[in-house]
Amino acid sequence: MAGRHEMDRQRCPTDQAQGSPDRPCRRALAQHGPRGRRSRHLATGNLQGHRRLERQLGVKLFDRNRRGVEPTIFGDAVLKSALVIFDELRQNVQALEFLANPTAGEVRIGTTPPLSGGFVPAVIDRLSQKYPRIYFEVLHADVATVLGELRDRKVDLAIVPMAGISRPEDMNGEILLHDRHVPIADVQSSWARRRKLTWADVSNAPWVLPPPEFAVWEYLVSAFETEGIEPPRIAVATMSLPTHNHLLATGRFLAMLPVSMLQFAAKQLSIKALPLKSPVKPTPVAALTLKSRTLAPIIPLFMQIAREVAGVAPNPL
Repeated sequence: MAGRHEMDRQRCPTDQAQGSPDRPCRRALAQHGPRGRRSRHLATGNLQGHRRLERQLGVKLFDRNRRGVEPTIFGDAVLKSALVIFDELRQNVQALEFLANPTAGEVRIGTTPPLSGGFVPAVIDRLSQKYPRIYFEVLHADVATVLGELRDRKVDLAIVPMAGISRPEDMNGEILLHDRHVPIADVQSSWARRRKLTWADVSNAPWVLPPPEFAVWEYLVSAFETEGIEPPRIAVATMSLPTHNHLLATGRFLAMLPVSMLQFAAKQLSIKALPLKSPVKPTPVAALTLKSRTLAPIIPLFMQIAREVAGVAPNPL
């Protein structure tokens, strides 16, 4: 599971074509780094263009030094506006392409690592079977990072658990399912063969759990303390789903993972819920989009399939 600073983008089924309408935007973004952090020194080859733009706007956009230039507050504002313009252009180009061919398009999804290992792939699988020409890009990170990427227009929609948070004012939301963390073990482990267990039985087991600085850890600890249960001891602190899977496969380690992973990926991951009552209450998982953003027509189609996979009717948050 990727952390705040460890984002991972997965492209499927293939990379974009050379003629993708948003390539100019992506080349521009490459200059300025992830999450909108500007590279502090831009190439000097565009100095004449920079000065011409400054004369047209009447403000100083860049501070210049021997190594190059860096944006002023006015330059940052222009860059931010340019990103919005490129994004709106990309969305409208996709709308035209969708009218010409409703079976193709692009969907960029931001989600958390557990959802990227269960529910989201299930939606992608069903949608891609119906429309094999759709291009998907999945970013998985913690909730705060995913919402930041949505605001920065790096993803089209976010599918995240709403544990301990409310819908942001600048976003629309729809509840897709309710999820909760439960104790998990490898299906072949001695733990999984036990018919009865108490939390005292597993108190000294090695647990793979989220790092304490992440909000999900605070949420889990609060749930345990509310029920008067000692929280599991962290042996390995990570948000990496592959690390979880590898350590669980040893048969020694236990983890707290969402029920949705059991529902959509238990067979692939060979995991099983332990016979322990989880103190963690169900929390809604929502799809979020920006209110101020024009969405490509392919997004409502994705949402329709997401509801089918979750088995729910439209349920605004």
